[in-house]
Amino acid sequence: MVCCIGSLGKIGIAGRSVATNQQINSVVFDRKQVWPGYGFYACRLLKPKLDCMAPATTLPIVSKSRFAELTIPVPPLAEQRRIADVLDQTEALRAKRRAALAQLNSLTQSLFLDLFGDPATNPRGFPKKPLASLVRDDDTINYGVVQPGDDLDEGVPLVRVGDLIGGKVRHSDLKRIAPSIEAAYKRSRLRGNEILVSCVGSVGVIALADESVKGFNIARAVARIPLAETTSRLFMAAYLSTDFVQRYFTNELRTVSQPTLNIKQLAETTVVLPPIELQRDFARRVGVVEKLETAQRASLAELDALFATLQHRAFRGAL
Repeated sequence: MVCCIGSLGKIGIAGRSVATNQQINSVVFDRKQVWPGYGFYACRLLKPKLDCMAPATTLPIVSKSRFAELTIPVPPLAEQRRIADVLDQTEALRAKRRAALAQLNSLTQSLFLDLFGDPATNPRGFPKKPLASLVRDDDTINYGVVQPGDDLDEGVPLVRVGDLIGGKVRHSDLKRIAPSIEAAYKRSRLRGNEILVSCVGSVGVIALADESVKGFNIARAVARIPLAETTSRLFMAAYLSTDFVQRYFTNELRTVSQPTLNIKQLAETTVVLPPIELQRDFARRVGVVEKLETAQRASLAELDALFATLQHRAFRGAL
């Protein structure tokens, strides 16, 4: 099943009888000519061709007739099955790494609940404070640049909602804005020690700013929380990610053109605050989990590179 409207080239293989909408072109291969597993991997490589075929419209579309004109290499069936088996094995290893990462991601929340209990019921009776009271005395919770203008190669990096990935800021697709525009938003310029929260669209995504983003700025859809040193950033990031806080964010949303969480609601977020010693104990445990995550991500990156190499060699007859 290949998407030919909107997300061009997105692909899946059906494990049972299914119905699809008009966005998807379904390919049923003649097994005497194409082994289905091989055909699946061959269709994965069609995305660049689909992108070139789509007219320059608001919604990219490749018609069924044009899709049918595309070609794939068709080696002998025995070779197709061998290629599919090799790629399947590598894909299975990638899936295991992704599953391990998902387990590690959920482990942080499990550690949080084990140490502090569910903040919705606060079984240990920790004191409660509004989030704004835990911010540095010389700073405030604030949004970033409202109208960033054009993307400039030599501009100041701007962190947007889509850059908040896996609890960190991804650098690969950062927009860069004119220094003259950024200069008007010194209050939201990053020091590299804040918590970042998405507040427009995909509300409630949490990430930690570090030294690598010092001097960057943030978009209007992102809020920065400059915590005082009396509260652990790792604790607060995990706390803001709990179901309790995420439900609060959802209940406080204001929808105009997009779901929006205002600074007022964010500042008024109730924080169930355990002693700093417990927070630091939690941070130490999270540090161990993060080391494991780093190792798993490195392994997944190696497998991704291996898969890309094998796929490239397979479809040029060099596997």
